[in-house]
Amino acid sequence: MASQVEKQAQPFADIFDEDEAEKSFLLSKPTCLIVLGKPGSGKKTLARKLAQIWKCIFIEALEVIQMNIREETEYGLKCQELLFRGQNISEELVTEMILKKIESPEVAHFGYVLSGFPSLSEEYMTVSQQIEKIKNLKLKPDILINIKCSDYDLCRRISGQRQHPDSGQVYRRNQWDPNVIEKQKKKKDQYEEENEEEDEEQEEETAEDPLTMSEFLHQLVQRPEDILENAEERIGTYKDIMLHPLEDLMAEQDCQYLIELDGNQQPDDLIEVGKLCTNLNKACVGSDINYICCYCCFNKQDDLFHVLSSYKLLAHRYRWRRSRWGQACPVALKEGDIVKGNPDLAVSFLGKMYILSSSEALKTFMLNPRPYLLPPMPLPPCKVLVFGPPFSGRTTICNLIAHKYKGKV
Repeated sequence: MASQVEKQAQPFADIFDEDEAEKSFLLSKPTCLIVLGKPGSGKKTLARKLAQIWKCIFIEALEVIQMNIREETEYGLKCQELLFRGQNISEELVTEMILKKIESPEVAHFGYVLSGFPSLSEEYMTVSQQIEKIKNLKLKPDILINIKCSDYDLCRRISGQRQHPDSGQVYRRNQWDPNVIEKQKKKKDQYEEENEEEDEEQEEETAEDPLTMSEFLHQLVQRPEDILENAEERIGTYKDIMLHPLEDLMAEQDCQYLIELDGNQQPDDLIEVGKLCTNLNKACVGSDINYICCYCCFNKQDDLFHVLSSYKLLAHRYRWRRSRWGQACPVALKEGDIVKGNPDLAVSFLGKMYILSSSEALKTFMLNPRPYLLPPMPLPPCKVLVFGPPFSGRTTICNLIAHKYKGKV
């Protein structure tokens, strides 16, 4: 009789364990992508857009160099010193910065979109060695995106590129060439005749376009790598030393996690990137989105939980809840100290509220909150003092206790 009651009650039981679901997410691997393709095929542009939409960390050689210089890291100071001397930044230094960025805490939480690696330069590592590095990464790429484009179309596109010397912005031929712009205007005029309502809006956009100004056009320059002969040489080098190793890498990849795109389409088109992200949502086994921390400021401690609970709701009538940490700082608690959080430094993550004790703790937590939330946390710290006369075995006992209870000496 009791078994029948249990069987009847089972369908009404809540089989969803929130703690297990949260633990599963905290232990899950973030989504990681690599964008591959010929030189000038639009890898960097596509990777940047994907990183913005997918909430990943964009990793590329120039981006990593600028980030290290901006943050004045050890690598950044070395790069700055080399640039002041008029010297090139070595491939070894660039590779080290890229690999260190991949191993950073924020990448361990958000994942990455990698572009420009492996590189054509074999000054420090061969292409095969670079691919081997990718295979041995702790966070291996989940999805490979290959941009395919014919040599003729790619060379024509590269040779038509111009750069603004001040901003560094690169423009395609259809953005600066007066003849091409005139043809586009004629097509727009034909379209405007059919759609008279959009006529005024499109005329305003054309008038405000700075690329139509003759003064702006005269400032554009052609980079040496965009000259047709140099572009053909780069593409030939790519086919000689990189194409076959990359084909082997893509052959080893699961076909459902290998995406090939038409390079003749504009990679910076947000609509196309949005479609690609939709496909990624279906392809990825992990979570649908990389969760980020929302930062809020509060003046009164009494209003903290009340205000934060209704800030940026996940869904209608779904409020943020108080976490098991209460008002204790999770970063300080992980380090072995019970510190009350500052109401001005409150964040929300995975439907719960956390209060940090300092701006440094806030920055650390927002980069990667996972290490501070994994079980057995929140665990009150236990500090043990071992003392005794010399040579009584204090160090040995301390090491044994630390090993047993996973503490620090």
